[in-house]
Amino acid sequence: MVKSKQDSTIHYQIAIVVIFLMSIGTVFVFSASANINQDIDLRRFYEYTALRQLIFFPLAVLAMYAAASVDYRRFKPGKSWFGSPVTYILVLAIMCLALVLSQRVSPFLPKWVPQVNQHYRWIKIPIGAFDMSFQPSELAKWTIIIFVAGYCSKYADTLKQFWKRFVPICVIIGLVMALVIVEDFGTAAFIALLSFLIMLVGGVSLKHILPPIPVMAILFTVAIITSPTRVNRITAFLHPEEFTGGINYQPSQSLIALGSGGLWGKGLGKGISKYGHLPEDTTDFIFAIIGEELGFAGAAAVIIMFILFIWLGLLVVIRCDDIFGRLLASGIVLAIGIQAVLNIGVVTVVLPTKGIPLPFVSAGGTSMLLSAAAIGMLMNIAKRSSIPLNGLSAELRKKPPGDNAVNEQIFEDDSDD
Repeated sequence: MVKSKQDSTIHYQIAIVVIFLMSIGTVFVFSASANINQDIDLRRFYEYTALRQLIFFPLAVLAMYAAASVDYRRFKPGKSWFGSPVTYILVLAIMCLALVLSQRVSPFLPKWVPQVNQHYRWIKIPIGAFDMSFQPSELAKWTIIIFVAGYCSKYADTLKQFWKRFVPICVIIGLVMALVIVEDFGTAAFIALLSFLIMLVGGVSLKHILPPIPVMAILFTVAIITSPTRVNRITAFLHPEEFTGGINYQPSQSLIALGSGGLWGKGLGKGISKYGHLPEDTTDFIFAIIGEELGFAGAAAVIIMFILFIWLGLLVVIRCDDIFGRLLASGIVLAIGIQAVLNIGVVTVVLPTKGIPLPFVSAGGTSMLLSAAAIGMLMNIAKRSSIPLNGLSAELRKKPPGDNAVNEQIFEDDSDD
């Protein structure tokens, strides 16, 4: 079967969508960073959010195209896990998470693990005169996606064995979650959700996935009720009329910003919510600034771009004839798609407040670089997918979704390289 023109350009289409979102993000980080009578000292440029974002934008594009040039199958586990790069990246992520968590019990790391908004989530890396910040939970999130995809592809024929296959991977995921949840409840829950969805797509039995859910629900409930901030956020979400200020101030200001934008918005740079009214306007609530300045039309355009990305990502998933590539692409698309839904849900007060950035749009160097690298891997999968769209129906009829025989043979052939 001959590939259509659309088959050969899907990876370019994905790149265009992502670069468009990053461009929108850079513009609105600049807009949201506006401050009356602010004098900018270019000698300390890295301290300014907007200037940092301007630096990370081209770096993210380079990271995306660099990752797109690397064969994604290099991350596939071979006969031994010690030969896979993802093993060492996962160990590095766990070590970084342990370092961050150790700040809770050790007074000797203030220089390396600073407290930001009452949380320890960052590792500071001094580079010359600048202090670069790195968020280990972001690295852990993307590494877990690659690891779970590799695990499910490596043991595709034996995944239904509960003790031999399901329990070991749950232990590893649980370890990462335990290190993340203390300082970042939302990311820990996100990692759990992504992991189980990838395993479900990979062929893990639903009867194995369901039993751990009540246990995790209990653990997450304990994590919520032991944190007054989390309890107050949920209470304010359920009873907004009782919390007109305080914990409900941010969601209220978000709705005001969105509502004041109308259909076409106030105009780029003309919003007023960024002048101290809406906290976290460059990160978690940047979508509200977009809605205020570009109106419903601008906000809808951003949502449409995310929908287009998800659609293109799904095309990559169903065209891929390699189980590892299919699961990895599924994980990347799920991660970006779910995160966008959660962020927009919080900004529109459909969901309780939680610190989840809007992919490619919110300010944040670690998130942008790692997300861009993940998109590069998705582009590489798209380039190497061999099932043409015009022959997809026949291919699916010939090879049922649950049949991993062809994919397993591909895996065995590649692991011998």
